[in-house]
Amino acid sequence: MVDVQGTVTDGFEPVRDAFAENFARRGERGAAVAVYRDGRKVVDLWGGVRDADGGEEPWRHGTAQIVRSATKGVAAAVLLLLHQRGQVDLDAPVGTYWPEFKAAGKERVLVRHLLSHRAGLPALDVPLTPAQAIDGVSGPAAVAAQAPAWEPGTAHGYHAQTYSWLLGELVERITGRSIGRWVAQEMAGPLGLDLWMGVPEAEQAGRVGRIADIEAPEAPSSGLRVRPKQAVTDAYGDPESLTRRAFAAISPAADENDPAYRAAELPASAGIATADALARFYASLIGDVDGVRRLFAPATLTLARTEESAGPDKVLVVNTRFGLGYMLHGPASPLLAPGSFGHPGRGGSLAFADPESGVSFGYVTNGMQKNVTADPRAQALVRALSRALA
Repeated sequence: MVDVQGTVTDGFEPVRDAFAENFARRGERGAAVAVYRDGRKVVDLWGGVRDADGGEEPWRHGTAQIVRSATKGVAAAVLLLLHQRGQVDLDAPVGTYWPEFKAAGKERVLVRHLLSHRAGLPALDVPLTPAQAIDGVSGPAAVAAQAPAWEPGTAHGYHAQTYSWLLGELVERITGRSIGRWVAQEMAGPLGLDLWMGVPEAEQAGRVGRIADIEAPEAPSSGLRVRPKQAVTDAYGDPESLTRRAFAAISPAADENDPAYRAAELPASAGIATADALARFYASLIGDVDGVRRLFAPATLTLARTEESAGPDKVLVVNTRFGLGYMLHGPASPLLAPGSFGHPGRGGSLAFADPESGVSFGYVTNGMQKNVTADPRAQALVRALSRALA
């Protein structure tokens, strides 16, 4: 029996029960979950071990974890805040800020297309090696030269890896700062977040530092039950499918425990965070937190959670819903309520906010499982949170 550590405010005990049950019944290894309500932390739990190789080093308060695509929600906030400050026009062509991007039929790709997965650039004709993926040059050059897989703006498909170089380069062209530096200076620093796109050397301290290692499954599955399972299985298994090519834009797969990979600024997949940092970040989008003024103005919050893309996803092979940079509540990514917005990470992590209830949620795990969205452990916690609020 895993000894669950931490605290819950009266009324939120169902979340503690579900968290403990994840270890007992759902294969959890090491994890943490945090919930804020109206800017105040009401759930702060952790348990299990932080090693992926059979070790028994305990997960501690403040243990951080790679959160894969949950990083996308943080990256999206950067573009929305730049828009809020008048530094970027969401309806301007990307080439306005990044002239080299206008090649190969991408002259009419808009900034909003990048955020809503409508740019037609989920895969690369020639995948990048792990070294190229993190060198800061090869990725932006590859997506700038790439021809779209469909007419931009006419359909959507999840940009699993290419989102890193699309958003990262655009932010640097607009601000003169890397996206990791922008996050550190404008969000993580003021809010006191243990959250990084590009972990500083001081935070890594090799493999005995505060970051939990992960042991990834061999191949993903959808985790979804909204279409015949065979169609999804076939898409992930076919090396020529857009699905497989999108996830293999970095090939072979990078070692996510490698300090060099953790230090890379890959806003699609390589953010490192604690559960508390994710929950606190989303809390800051919808309200003030500990005297720090809310990040999103009402109009920006509306942009984040207004549907931009919906229906058949050319990459995930299921129906998905996206606002500007955020997954919206639906079968592909069940969140707390219809107005919730956030982002899962392949294999487990989940973070979101629900403005109507004033709730934000962050869950991280090192026990990666074979699903892209709708992880059963995260969903058990969300259902428990819903019961607590009721």
